[in-house]
Amino acid sequence: MTEFTAAFDWAKRHVDDGRLPHAVLGVADADGIRALEAFGPVAADATYPLFSITKILTGITATRAIERGLLTPQTPLTDALPEFGRGRDDVVRLWHLGSHSSGITEPALDTAVPLRTELLTRGRDFPAGSASRYSTLAYEGIAALYEHATGRTWDAGVAEWGASIGATGITLDPQEYVPVDGIEDSDLDWDRFVATRAAGAGLFARAEDLLRLGSDLLRTHRDGTAGVLTPAGLDLLRRPTTTGMARMDPYPAARGQDWGFTANLRSRGPGLISVDGFGHGGWAGTEFYVHPDHGAAWVLLTAKTGREDIDTDQLDNAVVARV
Repeated sequence: MTEFTAAFDWAKRHVDDGRLPHAVLGVADADGIRALEAFGPVAADATYPLFSITKILTGITATRAIERGLLTPQTPLTDALPEFGRGRDDVVRLWHLGSHSSGITEPALDTAVPLRTELLTRGRDFPAGSASRYSTLAYEGIAALYEHATGRTWDAGVAEWGASIGATGITLDPQEYVPVDGIEDSDLDWDRFVATRAAGAGLFARAEDLLRLGSDLLRTHRDGTAGVLTPAGLDLLRRPTTTGMARMDPYPAARGQDWGFTANLRSRGPGLISVDGFGHGGWAGTEFYVHPDHGAAWVLLTAKTGREDIDTDQLDNAVVARV
């Protein structure tokens, strides 16, 4: 392999020096998976908890319903949950939920309260559309709208398009998976977290599954033909929705990002050599990004709490540079 050597060297170096306990790194283009390698005591086909990469997979599922005329970005959450937001003087719409601008107060990831109950009983931090603050609970609203519009659960929708591209390992119920290093010493109650089955954080998958998705999206961009998404649906994911909004922690304006519909757009990332990428990262170090202008998608799966010394902008740059 003459391309992407620097990217795989990056992963090997981080595992060898102990900054990551293990890692699976893969790169794909529009024609398929180009390279996939495991580092440390894991196999290349290991299943990992995705955490917030789940968000873009849920977003793709909702976008497919939008493409079929069952929802629009303007659909209000009250269409699915009429009791939502009593006492609010604003309207929370699907695009607010998918752009972290709904203003719904966020519970802990491992809340013991059912997420649908949390969604209906949480307060408001700010009026919908006036600011952007990261929210996992908002994706329970996306799930509710999808289920109301289609009569199917959001995870069944993920499984449907996943099967169409051979990404059959995406699941809420893995038989085996790589545990998160350091989880026992963290503030996250793992069993309670898994029990939430969160539409914004609960999926598990293999690197291969995400690479198949990345390749499919790159093909749609290159050829203008429908795959998992139509070209118009892909445009929706990539169209900035939070430009000019106030940004609240943990993603302040200095991070140089925007939000499309559920996609993280590093459109002004100060550490990146190219800012065409879209995708998502996850709490324990998972990363999935697609670079349409460079014809490459990459996946990093690892599982570790506390990664302050890991700069994945370096990895993104190495993939884009293809050296």
